[in-house]
Amino acid sequence: MTEPVRFDRGHTDDLMTFLAASPTPYHAVATAAERLEKAGFKQVAETDAWDGTSGGKYVLRGGAIVAWYVPEGAAPHTPFRIVGAHTDSPNLRVKPQPDSGAHGWRQVAVEIYGGPLLNSWLDRDLGLAGRLTLRDGSTRLVNVDRPLLRVPQLAIHLDRSVTADGLKLDKQRHLQPVWGLGNDVRDGDLIAFLQETAGLPAGEVTGWDLMTHSVEKPAYLGRDRELLAGPRMDNLLSVHAGTAALVAVASGASHPASIPVLAAFDHEENGSQSDTGADGPLLGNVLERSVFARGGSYEDRARAFAGTVCLSSDTGHAVHPNYAERHDPTHHPRVNGGPILKVNVNNRYATDGSGRAEFAAACEQAGVPFQSFVSNNSMPCGTTIGPITAARHGIRTVDIGVAILSMHSARELCGADDPFLLAKALTAFLER
Repeated sequence: MTEPVRFDRGHTDDLMTFLAASPTPYHAVATAAERLEKAGFKQVAETDAWDGTSGGKYVLRGGAIVAWYVPEGAAPHTPFRIVGAHTDSPNLRVKPQPDSGAHGWRQVAVEIYGGPLLNSWLDRDLGLAGRLTLRDGSTRLVNVDRPLLRVPQLAIHLDRSVTADGLKLDKQRHLQPVWGLGNDVRDGDLIAFLQETAGLPAGEVTGWDLMTHSVEKPAYLGRDRELLAGPRMDNLLSVHAGTAALVAVASGASHPASIPVLAAFDHEENGSQSDTGADGPLLGNVLERSVFARGGSYEDRARAFAGTVCLSSDTGHAVHPNYAERHDPTHHPRVNGGPILKVNVNNRYATDGSGRAEFAAACEQAGVPFQSFVSNNSMPCGTTIGPITAARHGIRTVDIGVAILSMHSARELCGADDPFLLAKALTAFLER
């Protein structure tokens, strides 16, 4: 039996840095790529011919990244071991014509992305970040990481029904943030401001993908600092752990028998159906091209895929002390209890018995405890990229993650030890 792992808060400190540096999927993959580059990985362009050399490589496309490490002497039919995750989180995103306002207030028109807890975005200092597309087709990241916008809640004196009936928000009328004063709302003001912020010439920006984020930094919480509060842990916590695991395996003394892969997709929160989502062709294309670049045939590709396993890592629900009845009575995942194995017999998660054994073996190798999560039969079960990956690529997939509270809030809560435990389990999985 492997000795139990010793906790390392250095990993959680680094996660906090990663979260703060990654207000959007575009920033998240850029931050991950920077860490991979430092570990010797090289970016390859999808438009270039690929060679079969060994070492670490990665592809960036929008808000998605696929990275892999080819050991020396890897045969074309060598199977892959994949850590899957997603880079996007529910939030408020800027509309094509963003400049609006009324009654002396200047506002930004936003659209609801995914399924956020809307009340968590009220009366919160928000920054603005994302990707600007220039006239020549190139892109530039921008991040206004200071209090710039705010969605002000209506005072209770003007809506006494809140006390009796609860808060009711109209997504169109009640969630448009303010960012200044003035009666002369002019088209182009917001983009001109961001253009200047990014140091670009006037009129250079012709497209944008922009979103709000809370500017409050991640922080330890609790008497003994045993909790971590922060934004976008669903699911940058897994992206960070997967990046750390891939770097650890690629930098280790032993060569893995399989090809370790990190696949972090965009658009999970709205169905994954995009060219950068898990339901798109990106992962399959990268894996196939890796096989063919090493001189493989379609038969080698089929053999490699048949032996491949994916851990789809996403956050899950810790038992809530105020709503314990909403959870399955015999499955109460706790924070700092180790990663969770997510099970649903209706295939909302892809885990089956063989997948459980695969994950249990990785956790045992790492000396990491794990827990099981299953939904209360009376509650609809969420889903993630696991079933999509399994069905699209014919890859055996296991859904796992870290148990958190306040999922889909602008600021979520997890155990401070669980991110490290997840990373250790992912590292052991990639090494197996």
